[in-house]
Amino acid sequence: MKVKDSPYLRANKPLFQKLLAALLERYPYASILASDIREKSYRVNRVTTSLADGGIFSGRGFVVKVFDGGHWSEHSFNQISEELLPGILEQIGRAAAMAEIALPEGVTAGVYTAPAEEKAVFSGSTDYEVDPDELGDDVILARLNAIKERGLAYSDKVLDCAVRAEWNRTSKLFLSPGKDLQQDVMWTTGGATVIARKGQELKNSYKSISCLGGMELLDRLESGVEKIAATTIELLDSVPIVPGEYECVCTPEVTGMIVHEAFGHGVEMDMFVKDRAQARQFIGRYVASPLVTMHDGACSAPQTGTYFFDDEGVMAHDTVVIDKGVLKTGISDYQSAVALGTEPTGNGRRESYRRKAYTRMTNTWFEGGADSVEDMIASVKDGLLLEDPSSGMEDPKNWGIQCMVNFAREIKDGRLTGRIFSPIVLTGYVPDLLKSITMMSPDVELSGGGFCGKGAKEWVKVSDGGPYIKARIRLG
Repeated sequence: MKVKDSPYLRANKPLFQKLLAALLERYPYASILASDIREKSYRVNRVTTSLADGGIFSGRGFVVKVFDGGHWSEHSFNQISEELLPGILEQIGRAAAMAEIALPEGVTAGVYTAPAEEKAVFSGSTDYEVDPDELGDDVILARLNAIKERGLAYSDKVLDCAVRAEWNRTSKLFLSPGKDLQQDVMWTTGGATVIARKGQELKNSYKSISCLGGMELLDRLESGVEKIAATTIELLDSVPIVPGEYECVCTPEVTGMIVHEAFGHGVEMDMFVKDRAQARQFIGRYVASPLVTMHDGACSAPQTGTYFFDDEGVMAHDTVVIDKGVLKTGISDYQSAVALGTEPTGNGRRESYRRKAYTRMTNTWFEGGADSVEDMIASVKDGLLLEDPSSGMEDPKNWGIQCMVNFAREIKDGRLTGRIFSPIVLTGYVPDLLKSITMMSPDVELSGGGFCGKGAKEWVKVSDGGPYIKARIRLG
């Protein structure tokens, strides 16, 4: 089934068109982005059950962007009616008049132009199987509580099992002199955390899942909770790792974290404009093993980073960032692309109508290879299988990476020994790590259970992933 459009945006589209026509009488270019976003989240554990209607992305709001021939300005608001239009036009005019005089001391204005638009009319919706509204909050919470009980019942060492699910339905309308675009997208995420105790030792394991769709995700969450509990019990016998460089096999989730942190923010081209990313000096050069081809794009894979057009009205792309080890390009929003003399890649994203658009990742992943996971493990004489990523960060200026992995399984003479190390810190210089990749499995998996911030703020939904990979990695 297709995600339905927003009745609110549909009803008010004539007002947005009237506002755009009035703006185009005053300015050579104007655009309007209208958003109507709904979210719900559900949480259960041993003692609590909660439901939250809304989230950081939810709400209705609008962004008007105008170009006066020399400067860009924006105005955001969240109410529109025939009576409010004159006041909205006045506020937009004041914002535009301030553009030339509002620059801080020492900051000079860039040289920009209005987009050279071709006529485009588009309307698209993603698919889903189970509508969360039709399923109902009571049924969703009952399903989550049943999953929780399965986790709690796995072992008497289990102290708690926390289970969550969230859904987001986003409808957007973009109007400009040449474009009339509409999109309706729904994604759903979930996850479970199991906490266990052995004596004074406490350990936990977490697994998130996601889909571009609806509450059909609950079936996958239900079938996976006992595996999460089993991993938690195993972790009670884990030991610290001896720091050093290891031959490692990474699960697709760990591969995804490496992709996101190593070549995510580092190739966001607004960082090129500010000279804050070393990647700019490596375009056209080998930065990874010839086995590595990396994509980013809202239409490159069906996951939580998917949309049909970005918040600047640029249609979604599938950008090949690395092609057989060679860094080909970065990803960009419109203004970064103009500043660099490149084409925008459809990566201009806003946290909400209240925030500006930045270059942001979408679905970021490595293509698969030709090696089986069994052959990868068999090829390791003394190394580790890395599983369960938890967090990461990078330094685009110096191309460093630091990621947390919950645990690693020991490999000796091509076999898993059953010994587990936890926790694991993964560090290194990005090109060194990626050039060390020698094997990749065929199947690619993406996950989008988390969020991505820019400068510890400006959150957007993304996904990342890839195949199993084998590489030499510095661990601690």
